[in-house]
Amino acid sequence: MQIRPYRPADLAEMAALFYDTVHTVNAADYTPRQLDAWATGQVDLDAWDGSLRAHLSLVAEENGRIIGFGDLDAASGYLDRLYVHKDYQRQGVASALCDRLEAAAEGRVYTHASITARPFFEKRGYCVQKQQQVERRGELLTNFVMEKICKE
Repeated sequence: MQIRPYRPADLAEMAALFYDTVHTVNAADYTPRQLDAWATGQVDLDAWDGSLRAHLSLVAEENGRIIGFGDLDAASGYLDRLYVHKDYQRQGVASALCDRLEAAAEGRVYTHASITARPFFEKRGYCVQKQQQVERRGELLTNFVMEKICKE
């Protein structure tokens, strides 16, 4: 596995990975309607590209295939996206991405973790600050604001 910076040419493959991951990996914790509201298959590619370019954005790749990605707003410490291909779950991809992203943070790192992702972040030392309901296309999705202190 290689971890490298995001490139705009990665965007379509990342959007497909996002959709597939949400609809398979998160299916145990969210209803089909919630999954459809969260990941419609219609990502605003321009908005994603702008956000990914503004953040520290990393891609995990194996044999020329994107197997995961994540991004961090280094100024605020917000870990925005972290998604791993459904076929590469529990193989260290998310941990490797987080290690690199957290190393770039100064102080507080926080994220809005799904029900599915909460145990992963807890194992990394994140603490739940609050549970919240987020509305997406008329559906309420539960997630958790979680925080970790990475450097003093």
